[in-house]
Amino acid sequence: MTKKDKTTKNFALRLDPETMEAIEKWAADEFRSVNGQIQWMLDQQLRKSGRLKSE
Repeated sequence: MTKKDKTTKNFALRLDPETMEAIEKWAADEFRSVNGQIQWMLDQQLRKSGRLKSE
């Protein structure tokens, strides 16, 4: 499946202010949006744990 073929689902995510601030800073450091940073973080951990196949 190519990136173009993927669809996304929306959902609400509640984060404490300290966690949100840390993610915002990390995202800015990496030139990503907060949403993009969270997606990247989840993707990395899913691959690391073997729950998502590597491309």
